[in-house]
Amino acid sequence: MLACVLALGTASVTAQPAPRGTIRWVAQDAPPHFSFVQGHAPRTAAELGRGEVDGFMRVLLARMPDWRHEFVEASTARYEAESRRGQTLCSAMHVRTPERLAWAWFSHLYPPLASREIHVVVRRELLAQLNAERGGDGRLQLAALLKRPELRLLLARDRAFGAQVDSLLARHAVPRQAVGATMSSQMLDMLRAGRMDYTLEYPSVVTDYLARTGTTGTLVALPMAEGLSTLLATVSCSRTPEGRRQIEAIDAAVRDLARDPNREAWVREWRGENANPQDLKRLNAYMDERARGGARIE
Repeated sequence: MLACVLALGTASVTAQPAPRGTIRWVAQDAPPHFSFVQGHAPRTAAELGRGEVDGFMRVLLARMPDWRHEFVEASTARYEAESRRGQTLCSAMHVRTPERLAWAWFSHLYPPLASREIHVVVRRELLAQLNAERGGDGRLQLAALLKRPELRLLLARDRAFGAQVDSLLARHAVPRQAVGATMSSQMLDMLRAGRMDYTLEYPSVVTDYLARTGTTGTLVALPMAEGLSTLLATVSCSRTPEGRRQIEAIDAAVRDLARDPNREAWVREWRGENANPQDLKRLNAYMDERARGGARIE
């Protein structure tokens, strides 16, 4: 009898609640925002990096202990195709666009950081040709650059840059290149090789690329006026019933982070000790608002 009581007691202590389900996250090797460890996608949340996106996911997923998390290396095209077939994936790497609302639910994570401002990237020897398009603040005017047919812009096929930039690109016949999951590195390789005159990218991605390839100084990232309208960082899940359940759980975890009285600790874990002061000011204002509000899902 005593053995039975002990067994029951042990079972009650060790039993763990069944997970609510498994969230399959899109993973793309796009350093420094999301980086693969030893060349492969994370197998667990513990293998996530500490860049802007994977670092935030590391903090966020810790607030979702009742979910299992898996990571799937997938291009944007595969994410869309699987979503339209009724499969469910989630991503912290995709910008909200009207077209993507047809197959994905969206919520948002944090305000635009300095590292999220889209720049024009050129080979150093072409800098002089762009001076005429600089405004009084030194920023390039993408709208003016697009009117110069002698300067060729090339972009990744499935890439989105936010409402203002995407609207400009839609009005011009900008060539798109089919590239794989490591699209940023491939596009910058092509730029260095002279396949185009300029492309669009985050400056931190360019800095990381030049350091990894040992080609520092060959490419220059220049701020542009339209890059100031960068959207909020977003999270999305396939527009399926399961995807709706998962985006609701993710949104709730973001609000839990926002309400944390020790917010400074998780922000430091994410951004490190040398975070941009303006980034921190915007982040705190955003999280204060997020803590007071309800779910934000569309």
